[in-house]
Amino acid sequence: MTQTYEEMDAIAMLKADHRKVEDLFEQFEKASGKAKKQSLAETICLELKVHTAIEEEVFYPACRGQIADDLVDEAIVEHDAAKVLINEIEAGGPDEQFYDAKVKVLSEMIEHHVEEEEKRVEGMFSQARSAGLDMDALADAMRARKKTATTEFESGKRAETTTFEGDAGVAA
Repeated sequence: MTQTYEEMDAIAMLKADHRKVEDLFEQFEKASGKAKKQSLAETICLELKVHTAIEEEVFYPACRGQIADDLVDEAIVEHDAAKVLINEIEAGGPDEQFYDAKVKVLSEMIEHHVEEEEKRVEGMFSQARSAGLDMDALADAMRARKKTATTEFESGKRAETTTFEGDAGVAA
């Protein structure tokens, strides 16, 4: 029996988000009309902004000091690189020369990031579970933040980077 989002623990929630975004990227690859591509790209960007918020504000802080810190640091930098593309995609449109390429590169970046988090032994999720983090308590906090983050980002808030300097992806 499949769990609902409300029944999932923190790692199951994050993995469900990963599968959802993977599916959206697949749909984008197969889409042909400009309006459909733009709609899918906007949905992908929203999902990723919300997902990065819950990871960076709830999950990663809980992992800090409990798992290899370099994994957390790398994940945050990977998020920031993705956020630069997310902001570029949201500011652009399917008529722009590099629009599809930006979505494709974002897809590849996310695929790498997901692989790093989900590795069986040395991955972030495996290490977090082995460290004994309370995945149910984290899930409750993540669900609450997901609701507020969705509202914030649906209203047009840009993705903000924390590890990049200059104006590349940093909201003013």
